[in-house]
Amino acid sequence: MTRRYVASDAIENYVWSHTRESDAARRLRAETAKLPQAQMQIGPDQAAFLALLVRSIGARRCVEIGTFTGMSALAVAGALPDDGKLVCCDISVEWTTIARRYWAEAGVAARIELRLAPALDTLRDLIVRDGEGSYDFAFIDADKSGYADYYETCLRLLRPGGLIALDNMLWSGRVADAQVHDADTDAIRALNAKIHADARVDASLLTVGDGVMLVRKRG
Repeated sequence: MTRRYVASDAIENYVWSHTRESDAARRLRAETAKLPQAQMQIGPDQAAFLALLVRSIGARRCVEIGTFTGMSALAVAGALPDDGKLVCCDISVEWTTIARRYWAEAGVAARIELRLAPALDTLRDLIVRDGEGSYDFAFIDADKSGYADYYETCLRLLRPGGLIALDNMLWSGRVADAQVHDADTDAIRALNAKIHADARVDASLLTVGDGVMLVRKRG
Protein backbone atom coordinates (compact mmCIF):
# COMPACT_ATOMS: atom_id res chain seq x y z
CA MET A 1 0.00 0.00 0.00
CA THR A 2 1.30 3.45 -0.91
CA ARG A 3 2.09 5.66 2.07
CA ARG A 4 -0.10 8.76 1.89
CA TYR A 5 0.48 10.73 5.11
CA VAL A 6 3.55 12.58 3.85
CA ALA A 7 5.30 15.12 6.09
CA SER A 8 7.32 16.75 3.32
CA ASP A 9 7.97 20.44 2.73
CA ALA A 10 8.22 19.78 -1.00
CA ILE A 11 4.82 18.06 -1.14
CA GLU A 12 3.23 20.73 1.04
CA ASN A 13 4.64 23.52 -1.12
CA TYR A 14 3.38 21.75 -4.23
CA VAL A 15 -0.12 21.38 -2.77
CA TRP A 16 -0.20 24.99 -1.61
CA SER A 17 0.95 26.21 -5.02
CA HIS A 18 -2.09 24.48 -6.53
CA THR A 19 -4.53 25.89 -3.97
CA ARG A 20 -6.62 28.97 -4.71
CA GLU A 21 -6.36 31.65 -2.06
CA SER A 22 -7.70 35.19 -1.85
CA ASP A 23 -5.47 38.20 -1.32
CA ALA A 24 -7.01 38.71 2.13
CA ALA A 25 -6.23 35.12 3.08
CA ARG A 26 -2.61 35.43 1.92
CA ARG A 27 -2.12 38.60 3.94
CA LEU A 28 -3.78 37.08 6.99
CA ARG A 29 -1.50 34.06 6.70
CA ALA A 30 1.57 36.31 6.53
CA GLU A 31 0.53 38.32 9.57
CA THR A 32 -0.32 35.21 11.58
CA ALA A 33 3.03 33.64 10.69
CA LYS A 34 4.71 36.29 12.86
CA LEU A 35 2.89 35.10 16.01
CA PRO A 36 4.42 32.56 18.41
CA GLN A 37 1.25 30.46 18.01
CA ALA A 38 1.37 30.51 14.19
CA GLN A 39 1.21 26.70 14.01
CA MET A 40 -2.42 26.90 15.14
CA GLN A 41 -3.46 28.33 11.76
CA ILE A 42 -4.85 25.93 9.16
CA GLY A 43 -3.14 25.69 5.78
CA PRO A 44 -4.61 27.08 2.55
CA ASP A 45 -5.40 23.55 1.32
CA GLN A 46 -7.49 22.88 4.41
CA ALA A 47 -9.21 26.25 4.10
CA ALA A 48 -10.13 25.42 0.51
CA PHE A 49 -11.36 21.99 1.63
CA LEU A 50 -13.67 23.52 4.26
CA ALA A 51 -15.06 26.00 1.74
CA LEU A 52 -15.70 23.19 -0.74
CA LEU A 53 -17.57 21.17 1.89
CA VAL A 54 -19.74 24.15 2.80
CA ARG A 55 -20.60 24.85 -0.83
CA SER A 56 -21.20 21.17 -1.62
CA ILE A 57 -23.93 20.76 0.99
CA GLY A 58 -25.50 24.16 0.35
CA ALA A 59 -24.84 25.22 3.94
CA ARG A 60 -26.53 28.34 5.26
CA ARG A 61 -25.87 28.04 8.99
CA CYS A 62 -22.42 27.07 10.27
CA VAL A 63 -20.54 27.11 13.55
CA GLU A 64 -16.87 26.85 14.41
CA ILE A 65 -15.22 26.17 17.74
CA GLY A 66 -11.80 27.80 17.85
CA THR A 67 -11.34 30.83 15.61
CA PHE A 68 -7.76 32.00 16.33
CA THR A 69 -6.92 34.74 13.78
CA GLY A 70 -9.82 33.86 11.53
CA MET A 71 -8.52 31.83 8.57
CA SER A 72 -11.09 29.02 8.75
CA ALA A 73 -13.88 31.52 9.33
CA LEU A 74 -12.72 33.53 6.32
CA ALA A 75 -12.96 30.40 4.16
CA VAL A 76 -16.31 29.20 5.50
CA ALA A 77 -18.00 32.61 5.48
CA GLY A 78 -16.74 33.21 1.96
CA ALA A 79 -18.47 30.01 0.83
CA LEU A 80 -21.84 30.99 2.33
CA PRO A 81 -24.64 32.78 0.48
CA ASP A 82 -25.20 36.45 1.31
CA ASP A 83 -27.83 35.58 3.91
CA GLY A 84 -25.75 32.76 5.43
CA LYS A 85 -24.41 32.89 8.98
CA LEU A 86 -21.30 31.53 10.70
CA VAL A 87 -21.13 31.60 14.49
CA CYS A 88 -17.51 31.69 15.71
CA CYS A 89 -16.68 30.55 19.25
CA ASP A 90 -13.46 31.77 20.87
CA ILE A 91 -12.21 33.35 24.08
CA SER A 92 -9.34 35.52 22.80
CA VAL A 93 -9.92 39.20 22.15
CA GLU A 94 -6.34 39.60 20.90
CA TRP A 95 -6.47 36.94 18.19
CA THR A 96 -10.03 37.63 17.05
CA THR A 97 -9.27 41.34 16.71
CA ILE A 98 -6.94 40.33 13.88
CA ALA A 99 -9.67 38.10 12.48
CA ARG A 100 -12.27 40.87 12.49
CA ARG A 101 -10.01 43.13 10.46
CA TYR A 102 -9.56 40.60 7.67
CA TRP A 103 -13.22 39.57 7.67
CA ALA A 104 -14.11 43.21 7.08
CA GLU A 105 -11.52 43.57 4.32
CA ALA A 106 -12.85 40.43 2.61
CA GLY A 107 -16.45 41.66 2.83
CA VAL A 108 -17.72 38.71 4.89
CA ALA A 109 -18.01 40.33 8.34
CA ALA A 110 -21.80 40.61 8.06
CA ARG A 111 -22.06 36.81 7.79
CA ILE A 112 -20.06 36.19 10.97
CA GLU A 113 -21.33 36.30 14.56
CA LEU A 114 -18.36 36.17 16.94
CA ARG A 115 -19.07 34.87 20.45
CA LEU A 116 -16.32 35.48 23.02
CA ALA A 117 -17.32 32.96 25.66
CA PRO A 118 -16.70 29.31 26.56
CA ALA A 119 -17.73 27.36 23.47
CA LEU A 120 -20.04 24.93 25.23
CA ASP A 121 -22.01 27.84 26.66
CA THR A 122 -22.39 29.31 23.18
CA LEU A 123 -23.36 25.97 21.60
CA ARG A 124 -26.01 25.34 24.23
CA ASP A 125 -27.32 28.85 23.75
CA LEU A 126 -27.59 28.24 19.99
CA ILE A 127 -29.61 25.09 20.64
CA VAL A 128 -32.03 27.12 22.77
CA ARG A 129 -32.11 30.06 20.35
CA ASP A 130 -32.23 28.25 17.01
CA GLY A 131 -33.26 24.71 17.94
CA GLU A 132 -31.73 21.29 17.51
CA GLY A 133 -31.06 20.25 13.94
CA SER A 134 -30.87 23.86 12.74
CA TYR A 135 -27.24 24.02 11.52
CA ASP A 136 -25.59 22.53 8.46
CA PHE A 137 -21.86 22.49 9.22
CA ALA A 138 -19.50 22.61 12.19
CA PHE A 139 -15.72 22.95 12.37
CA ILE A 140 -14.01 21.97 15.64
CA ASP A 141 -10.46 23.22 16.21
CA ALA A 142 -9.98 24.23 19.85
CA ASP A 143 -8.83 22.67 23.14
CA LYS A 144 -8.45 18.95 22.53
CA SER A 145 -9.72 17.90 25.95
CA GLY A 146 -13.03 19.54 25.08
CA TYR A 147 -13.48 17.83 21.71
CA ALA A 148 -15.75 15.04 22.96
CA ASP A 149 -18.23 17.51 24.46
CA TYR A 150 -18.06 19.76 21.40
CA TYR A 151 -18.73 16.76 19.17
CA GLU A 152 -21.81 15.68 21.12
CA THR A 153 -23.23 19.18 21.30
CA CYS A 154 -22.61 19.84 17.61
CA LEU A 155 -24.42 16.60 16.74
CA ARG A 156 -27.47 18.00 18.51
CA LEU A 157 -27.13 21.30 16.67
CA LEU A 158 -26.73 19.75 13.20
CA ARG A 159 -29.49 18.66 10.84
CA PRO A 160 -29.48 15.15 9.36
CA GLY A 161 -26.98 15.20 6.51
CA GLY A 162 -25.00 17.97 8.18
CA LEU A 163 -21.22 17.74 8.46
CA ILE A 164 -18.71 18.10 11.29
CA ALA A 165 -15.01 18.54 10.48
CA LEU A 166 -12.66 18.02 13.43
CA ASP A 167 -9.07 19.22 13.07
CA ASN A 168 -5.80 17.77 14.44
CA MET A 169 -7.18 14.25 14.70
CA LEU A 170 -3.81 12.69 13.85
CA TRP A 171 -2.03 15.04 16.27
CA SER A 172 1.31 14.95 14.44
CA GLY A 173 1.14 11.15 14.49
CA ARG A 174 1.09 10.89 18.28
CA VAL A 175 -2.28 9.10 18.28
CA ALA A 176 -0.63 6.19 16.46
CA ASP A 177 2.19 5.89 19.00
CA ALA A 178 1.10 3.59 21.82
CA GLN A 179 3.91 4.94 24.01
CA VAL A 180 2.47 8.47 24.03
CA HIS A 181 -0.01 9.27 26.79
CA ASP A 182 -0.92 12.82 27.66
CA ALA A 183 -4.29 14.48 28.14
CA ASP A 184 -4.62 15.83 24.60
CA THR A 185 -3.37 12.73 22.81
CA ASP A 186 -5.55 10.40 24.87
CA ALA A 187 -8.58 12.64 24.32
CA ILE A 188 -8.14 12.64 20.54
CA ARG A 189 -7.41 8.92 20.44
CA ALA A 190 -10.55 8.17 22.45
CA LEU A 191 -12.72 10.38 20.24
CA ASN A 192 -11.39 8.78 17.06
CA ALA A 193 -12.38 5.40 18.48
CA LYS A 194 -15.80 6.70 19.57
CA ILE A 195 -16.59 8.18 16.16
CA HIS A 196 -15.42 4.99 14.43
CA ALA A 197 -18.03 3.05 16.41
CA ASP A 198 -20.77 5.70 16.37
CA ALA A 199 -23.85 4.38 14.53
CA ARG A 200 -25.33 7.90 14.42
CA VAL A 201 -22.82 9.06 11.80
CA ASP A 202 -20.85 8.25 8.69
CA ALA A 203 -17.19 9.15 9.13
CA SER A 204 -13.84 9.31 7.36
CA LEU A 205 -10.48 10.12 8.93
CA LEU A 206 -8.52 12.07 6.33
CA THR A 207 -4.81 12.87 6.03
CA VAL A 208 -5.50 16.54 5.33
CA GLY A 209 -3.33 18.92 7.34
CA ASP A 210 -2.82 17.37 10.76
CA GLY A 211 -5.70 14.97 10.17
CA VAL A 212 -9.35 15.87 9.64
CA MET A 213 -12.13 13.63 10.87
CA LEU A 214 -15.10 14.27 8.61
CA VAL A 215 -18.45 13.24 10.06
CA ARG A 216 -21.89 13.18 8.44
CA LYS A 217 -24.92 13.00 10.72
CA ARG A 218 -27.28 10.28 9.62
CA GLY A 219 -31.00 10.91 9.22
